[in-house]
Amino acid sequence: MKKNLPLILFALLYLALLGILFFLPSQIGQKSLISPLGQSAGWRTKLLEKYSFENLRKREYQGSEIKLEKVIKEEEGYTSWLFSFQSDGKKVTGMANLPKKSGKLPVIIMIRGYADDQIYFTGLGTRKAAGVFAENGFITLAPDFLGFGGSDTLSADISSPRETNLFISSPRETNLFISSPRETNLFILEARFERPVTVLNLLASIKSLPNADTNKVLMWAHSNGGQIALSVLEISQKNIPTVLWAPVTKGFPESVLQYMGEMDDQGLKVKKAIDDFLTLYEPKNYSIDNYFADIKAPLQVHQGTADEYIKTEWTDSFIQTLKNLGKSVIYYKYPRNDHNLSRDWDLVVSRDLEFFKKNLMIK
Repeated sequence: MKKNLPLILFALLYLALLGILFFLPSQIGQKSLISPLGQSAGWRTKLLEKYSFENLRKREYQGSEIKLEKVIKEEEGYTSWLFSFQSDGKKVTGMANLPKKSGKLPVIIMIRGYADDQIYFTGLGTRKAAGVFAENGFITLAPDFLGFGGSDTLSADISSPRETNLFISSPRETNLFISSPRETNLFILEARFERPVTVLNLLASIKSLPNADTNKVLMWAHSNGGQIALSVLEISQKNIPTVLWAPVTKGFPESVLQYMGEMDDQGLKVKKAIDDFLTLYEPKNYSIDNYFADIKAPLQVHQGTADEYIKTEWTDSFIQTLKNLGKSVIYYKYPRNDHNLSRDWDLVVSRDLEFFKKNLMIK
C-alpha cells in the first residue's frame, strides 16, 4: 500500500486538475482555459464577442473626466486645446476647440478618416472644419484614437502604416486565458472594434465639460470615420444628428478586404486574421450594414463624383437603402470633386452648419 501511495496521490492531483480545467471556465465568465483533452466549443468563450453590436449595446458607458492639458493655438473666437480622456482604462488624446462664449454650448464629435501614423499630428483631418464650427459657437472634440498623438500606443508589431488605416492592432491582453491560437491571431482586428467604443466613451464624457450642453450633441465624420460614426449610431440608437463626408458604408469584412491591395504585404496577414474570424464568429454581428434599420438620427451625406477611394455608386446604394428604410437623410453629390471635396469645401461646410443649426433649432 505504501509503495502505491505516490501513484495514488498523483492520480488524485490529476483528477483535481481536470476538474478545475473543466469547471472553472463557467465560473469566470469571459475567461476560458485550454482543456488537456482538447478544445470544447461548448464552453469556450470567444474573446472578441464583447465587440458585437448586441453586446456593446448591453454595456454601460460611464465616461471620464475630459482634461484640458495644454493650449495648442489661440484664435480670435475660440481656443484649441490638447485634451485627454479615458476609454476602457486607456488614455486617448485629441483636439478640443472651445468657443470664447459663455453659457451652455452644443458639441460636435469629429471623427477623422485614415491618417498615416508617421506624419500624424493632433487635429489632422478635422481641424479646418472644426475651426469653422467653433467660430460659430460649437464646441468640437476630435479624438486622436489609440496609437496616435499622445494616446496610449498600440502594440509594436504593426508592421505597416497602411495597416493602421484598416484598424490593425495586436495581442496585448496578456491577462486573458487564450482558448485558441486562432483567436490569438484575431487580436490584430481588435483596434477596428475598439474605435466605436472610444467614441461611445467620449460621448459619455462630454458631461464633464462645464460649458457643454449634453442635450445638443452632434457628429461629423470623414471617410473611414463614417463607418465609426454609423457604428456608434447603430449601437447607441441615439438621435445624434450626423454629417458624413465620403463615408465608408460597406459592411465588415468587405470594408477591410476592399483596401488590402494597398498594404505592403498585400494584406496576407489581415486576410488570415479575417479568415480565422469567419470560422469563429458571425460577421453580421459586427457589421454596420446589418444595423442600418437601427439608425434613429438624421443624416447629411456628401460625395464627390471623382472620389478616388469611395465610389459614388457605393454611397448611392447606401442612401437608397436608408430611404427604403424610411430614414431621414439629405444627400449631396459634387461633380469632379475628390475624396476631400476640395473644389466645393466652403459650400459643403456651410451646408453642414445649416444642417446642425436646423436640427438643434439654432438661429
